[in-house]
Amino acid sequence: MNTSKEEINIVWFKRDLRLQDNEAIHNALALNKRILFLYVFENTLINDPHYDERHWNFIRQSLEDLNKQLKDYKTRVLCIRTDVINAFNQLLDVYKINTVFSHQETGLLITYNRDKDFARYCRNNSIKWVENRNNGVLRGLLNREDWFEKWEGYMQNTQYKNELNTQQTLFTEEISILEKYFQVEKLQTPKNNILQKGGATMAWRYAETFFEKRHEKYMNNISKPTLARESCSRLSPYIAWGNISTRQIYQEAIKHKTAANKKHLGAFISRLRWQAHFIQKFEMEHTMENASINKGYQKLKKSISSEYQKAWETGKTGFPLIDACMRCLNETGYLNFRMRAMVVSFFTHILWQPWQASSKHLSRLFLDFEPGIHFSQLQMSAGETGINLLRIYNPIKNSLSHDEDGTFIKKWVPELAHLPISFIHEPYLMTALDQQFNNFKLGEDYPNPIIEIKSARKKASDILWNMKKDARVQEENYRILKKHTYSEKNKM
Repeated sequence: MNTSKEEINIVWFKRDLRLQDNEAIHNALALNKRILFLYVFENTLINDPHYDERHWNFIRQSLEDLNKQLKDYKTRVLCIRTDVINAFNQLLDVYKINTVFSHQETGLLITYNRDKDFARYCRNNSIKWVENRNNGVLRGLLNREDWFEKWEGYMQNTQYKNELNTQQTLFTEEISILEKYFQVEKLQTPKNNILQKGGATMAWRYAETFFEKRHEKYMNNISKPTLARESCSRLSPYIAWGNISTRQIYQEAIKHKTAANKKHLGAFISRLRWQAHFIQKFEMEHTMENASINKGYQKLKKSISSEYQKAWETGKTGFPLIDACMRCLNETGYLNFRMRAMVVSFFTHILWQPWQASSKHLSRLFLDFEPGIHFSQLQMSAGETGINLLRIYNPIKNSLSHDEDGTFIKKWVPELAHLPISFIHEPYLMTALDQQFNNFKLGEDYPNPIIEIKSARKKASDILWNMKKDARVQEENYRILKKHTYSEKNKM
């Protein structure tokens, strides 16, 4: 080994794309060695079907924002496209790497296997790898006996205030030299005013407007597909990709909570807690990525219909609210929670398709794709956990309740916008004369319903309620409750 190489430490950014309240940076700054900030656009993840270009653009924007903040310290993030071990092999040609700092990632099986390979690589190359807890999620838990207290304690702890100086990091010029060894990832992204833009700067803009004003109708509008876009925080992508920590938002919410707004901000804080709960569940039971957490439901057989799936994916099912949601999600990457549950319920219950067949399509569309929440929520909405209340959403009832004047449908299903409000929710009720008067033809201007909904709902309800009585399902219920829900059931 060439002893003349400078010994450095590396902060490996993953889903923690921020400078403040970032423990990896804090731990690296505590040591007397210069730091290289690194982000690897991993080929294996870029090619993984769970991800979409919208995710990588959000990450590029987040890194560009990071670099603007780091400019004052005459450094920036080394952003390269390769695989992690290849990246470190190249870096070892130039520097001796003492320690790598990163957070514990609760991710897909592919990232779990990558981390196992990287841990082996570090041992073989005498590199220390220090991983810190992420957003209060604990690795290695066997049950949740005191999880709530630990999570809340973490949220109330002092944030990591990271103060850099130019002597602690590699200079921009040195990073430019390193880039000659790699395929550099360009951070420029296409202009898009529909998808939320990444970065901590943008995250705090959303946070400030939410806590100053937008939260005032949070609980009133949380279920409404149009109004939720304004009244909900819209912070989920920034938390998912780590532009902002859950602790930062938790403490900001506590700071703004008053007697007048406690209903709204109290509910918001509760949802931060539940978000962590679902990620913790996935951390403890990673098989949820592909199989039902309740093993009793793994024998549930559903036939695959490419016709149904295509209609659902493209927003052409003949059910206006479902179609509006899917088209909106495709364009904007966002839906409020109730509408997300409804489109999954429609896919798994009404169309009777396996939730696994919706997973990758939805993950590609959700700008805030967070594996721990994604798979937990899919299974809950599909009614395959055994412990949650079975909800088979009625898209017509939800349309009438949450989009009364058809604003959301008119925007995203414009071919229905000129119809009388009575037909916007259920265009298939139009008679031939109604269609003639409205210059509209079902089956041409807008599809007929692809399924008869009443019989489909009854079939799903009968099968799933009957399965709740299955001995294997009940046995699994007990196991899941014991492992995952004790603290939430008794203390939340």
